[in-house]
Amino acid sequence: MISRPGSPSGDIMTDIIVKDSNGSQLHDGDSVTLIKDLKVKGTSETLKRGTLVKGIRLTDNPGEIECSTKQVKGLVLKTEFLKKA
Repeated sequence: MISRPGSPSGDIMTDIIVKDSNGSQLHDGDSVTLIKDLKVKGTSETLKRGTLVKGIRLTDNPGEIECSTKQVKGLVLKTEFLKKA
């Protein structure tokens, strides 16, 4: 019998490891800093390099995190533009 990760009967637990641009592991609630100016789609806002983002939430995709900033709520950012603060 083959057990798939995430199946109710499976005993295999797979943790998604999320890393920033420098290779540091990220966890829920961490603070990160932007390493590049990012234009936010759907708004006229630009998040500047060095902006501190607090309280990130990890997603199922290891290349993305969810967060909110003072200017924009409900952002999804790629981890390649972040470094752990």
